Amino acid sequence: MSDETTRELLIEIRQLREALERIAGPKPAENDWSAADCFVWSPARSFLQPVSRPNRVKLELIHGVDHVRDILFENTKRFADGFPANNVLLWGARGMGKSSLVKAVHARLCENPALAIKLVEIHREDINSLPALMEILRTSPVRIILYCDDLSFDNDDTSYKSLKAALDGGIEGRPDNVIFYATSNRRHLLPRNMIENEQSTAINPSEAVEEKVSLSDRFGLWLGFHKCSQDDYLGMIDGYAAHFALEGSREDLHHRALEWATTRGARSGRVAWQFVQDEAGRQGKALG
Repeated sequence: MSDETTRELLIEIRQLREALERIAGPKPAENDWSAADCFVWSPARSFLQPVSRPNRVKLELIHGVDHVRDILFENTKRFADGFPANNVLLWGARGMGKSSLVKAVHARLCENPALAIKLVEIHREDINSLPALMEILRTSPVRIILYCDDLSFDNDDTSYKSLKAALDGGIEGRPDNVIFYATSNRRHLLPRNMIENEQSTAINPSEAVEEKVSLSDRFGLWLGFHKCSQDDYLGMIDGYAAHFALEGSREDLHHRALEWATTRGARSGRVAWQFVQDEAGRQGKALG
C-alpha cells in the first residue's frame, strides 16, 4: 500500500469517527451533588445544573396558608428523615405561594446539616425526559425533591403518560430517595374541555375520563390554595413590613397596599410581595 493511499485512508477514518461523534452527541456530564443544594435538569446534556443562588423567601414570611404550609413541611421532613412520604400536588389560585412554599420548606430543612436533601427542578417542557432523569436520581447518595412548577397539559399533549409511569405506574416505580412535588392552577392537571370531550366522543367515556383524571391520583397529597381575603392580604403586608423594617405607620402602609392591589385587580401573596419590593425600593432598603 502506497503512502498516498495510507494517508487517504487515515483521512477517511478520521472523518468517519468525527461523523459518529456528532451523531452520538456530547458525552453525558458528571453530576456533582456537593456543588449546590438546588439543581435544574438539563436533558440535552443529561446534566443537573447547580443553582448557586436560588430564588426563594424565608418560610416564616409565607402567610395566609398556614395549614397547607404545616402539612407540606411535615411530609417533607419525614421524607428527609428517611421515612415514607407522599408525592404532593399544590394546586389553586395563582400567586398564593405554591412554588415559594416548596422552595422555602426545602431551604428550612437545608439548615440542618444532618439532612442531605436536594431540590431538583424539571421544566414542564422536559417532562418527556423524566424516565432518564429518574435513572440518574435513583443512584444518588442523597434524598431528592423533584419539583415541577406550573405543571399542566394541553389537549393534544400525551407526555402526561410518562409522568404517570414515572410516579407510580412503572415496573420499577418511584425511587425510594425521590419524591415529586408539582404546582398547578388545575387540580386534575388537564383542561376541563379535554375531559368533557372524552365524555362526549369516547366509546367508553367513563373509562376515558378515568384514564385522564388518574394522573392526579399519583399524588398522595392535594394541597389547595385559594384566593386570599383582605385581612389575609394585609397580614402578609404586616409580616413583610416587620421583617424588613419598612418605615411608615401601619395604617398608611395598609392604605397604599390596598391601592396597589386595586391597580392589579387582585389580592395574593405575589401582589403583596410586589408591593413590598416597590415600597422597599422607595425607602432605599435592600430585601436580601
